[in-house]
Amino acid sequence: MTTSTHETQITGDPDVPIVRITREFDAPPDKVFRAHTDPELVVQWLGPRSVQMRIDHYDCRTGGSYRYVHTSDGVDYGFHGCFHEVRPSELIVQTFTFEGEPDGVALERLVLEDLGNGRTRLTGISLVDSFEGRDAILASGMEYGVREGYERLDELLAA
Repeated sequence: MTTSTHETQITGDPDVPIVRITREFDAPPDKVFRAHTDPELVVQWLGPRSVQMRIDHYDCRTGGSYRYVHTSDGVDYGFHGCFHEVRPSELIVQTFTFEGEPDGVALERLVLEDLGNGRTRLTGISLVDSFEGRDAILASGMEYGVREGYERLDELLAA
């Protein structure tokens, strides 16, 4: 099966301290949702190819929580949060904390939109507590990991 690569758009809002990520996938919402909620699938695509991922726990349901670690060049980078609202094939609302910046908690909303013909638009919005925090996220190089992770997700969805 041929995999199409769609552009990942990452923008900072000028009026509110949010980062918006928009990406289309050649797969229906239920398949994209499952790839975001099943830990056996999440570990196969989340982050750049150069990192190893370990999931300590991943309970993607309303009221659940998660913690995972990316390892790069022998250094561990931990992430954790809570799932506040999970609606199959349409919505995930969660907190996100990079353990290297424990006070920088983001509230994230991931919306899956059915575009028809087996296609989905994913829109992720991360709200942080300041414009400085938003700008630090945008300057961190996260776009590389997001784009490469979504390329890996394309491959997983096509398999």
